[in-house]
Amino acid sequence: MSATEANHLRTGREHLGTVRLRVEMKMPTEATAIPVVRVQGVCHDFGSTRVLHDINLELFPGEIVLMTGPSGSGKTTLLTLIGALRSLQSGSIFVKNRELQGLSERERVEVRRGLGFIFQGHNLFESLTALQNVRLALELHSDDRQANTERAREILEAVGLGEHLHKKPEALSGGQRQRVAVARALAPRPSLVLADEPTAALDAQTGRQVIDLLKQLGKEQGTATVLVTHDNRILQAADRIINMVDGRLVSDIAVGESLEVCEFLSKVPAFSGYTPGALAEIAEHMQPQQFAAGDTIFRQGDEAQRFFIVWDGAVRIHNEDADQDLAVLEAGAFFGEVALLSGQPRNATAIVERSAVLLTLGKEDFEAGLSREKNFRDQLREIYYNRH
Repeated sequence: MSATEANHLRTGREHLGTVRLRVEMKMPTEATAIPVVRVQGVCHDFGSTRVLHDINLELFPGEIVLMTGPSGSGKTTLLTLIGALRSLQSGSIFVKNRELQGLSERERVEVRRGLGFIFQGHNLFESLTALQNVRLALELHSDDRQANTERAREILEAVGLGEHLHKKPEALSGGQRQRVAVARALAPRPSLVLADEPTAALDAQTGRQVIDLLKQLGKEQGTATVLVTHDNRILQAADRIINMVDGRLVSDIAVGESLEVCEFLSKVPAFSGYTPGALAEIAEHMQPQQFAAGDTIFRQGDEAQRFFIVWDGAVRIHNEDADQDLAVLEAGAFFGEVALLSGQPRNATAIVERSAVLLTLGKEDFEAGLSREKNFRDQLREIYYNRH
């Protein structure tokens, strides 16, 4: 092994952690949470037109998931199916471990009572005040009038309507009515919130307040939130960004984790200085592979076929000619790029020291990545958001 490669082996972040990646792949990690929603093989037709094609998706407690895509891509249809607002035609959807397939309308109403809905149409009762509209949602869950009134007041104040508690919808602006609808959805502290353009009618400050409330619910009680949105002001709140095109889920990006991978790739000398777009495309081609202790990843003299990042576990690099270990690589280290760059055979053997998960990039994708443009930093979320 060359001095350059040995030095490269020792570079990298100390620890990337063990997390789920959803960049065209799922990391093989132990389940740490039961999904709030599990969508399996869902298709849906309107007449002879198929609007959803084999959708598979999981939503976990505490996540804020943005669902993006062009108009007519199936976002709202999927949202209404998850929310038990329409019947499933094929496939299955589990909401809080309850299968929605085959439920009667009465049973779907029971499911909906445990969810929070925010739609573009406010659907407020015109004869009731803001306070009464929110309290009515709470009365579906509790008969404690005083507690319901206090909670309704609290949540309305949180969205900036403390001075408008006793106004009816006709006396409120469009943005204020939307805030009442948001407060009504969040007041019962639901385990799942489904929102269709919830911040479109709101100014930046109020939109931020709404997102902060959703994040607070996620942190305090594990509420999962799905937002169909074109509002790029709320990108910073997203844990994942799902992109729908022509009824298909074309990408499912765990933003924070993908950002970590791209930031790490930017520290690999071969990709130093690349733009977020170039790094994001390289990251999407990386695949996880799981290895047991003692497995040989490649042998000295093998033709170089892949580049590797150690995501979890440890890998030992051994020079067989000298019968000497050159390095033990922990999570965050990378290896294998020098042989790919030089075209020479592997000059050491890589053996799994401790059960490991590696992110791997094939030779063709590695070489394609080398042709990407350069210069890297902060627009990664926007790139994922705008990808169609």
